[in-house]
Amino acid sequence: MQVVNIRQLKANPSVALREAKHDLVVVTNRDRPDALLVSMEQLSGIPNLDQVRLALGVGLFRDKLLSLAAAAKVAGKSLSEMLTLVSGMGIPVVDYSQEEAEAEVTMVEKLVREHQAKTGLKAA
Repeated sequence: MQVVNIRQLKANPSVALREAKHDLVVVTNRDRPDALLVSMEQLSGIPNLDQVRLALGVGLFRDKLLSLAAAAKVAGKSLSEMLTLVSGMGIPVVDYSQEEAEAEVTMVEKLVREHQAKTGLKAA
């Protein structure tokens, strides 16, 4: 087991992350254990690790701590699989206010009109 303090972790986090691939790393704050770094690779022996990774990815996305793409990587899923999963769970994949949604619709309509003007296509 390795031990690093907060100052060491801030100064060079890559060292702690590299060590965590091989062994547990205890992070201390004022000489007291405060956190434990464990590499995802070290979790390979946990039963149902795929479900643990999925739950972690979904939870981090739901709590708006990760983007959908980053959550998919945590979960070990493709972006399209993750989109389908979270949508099926009733978790919104976009979080627009009414004003933002209206602005998006306006922008898309403008882009469609510009594309139609360039290509000579008419709206259906």
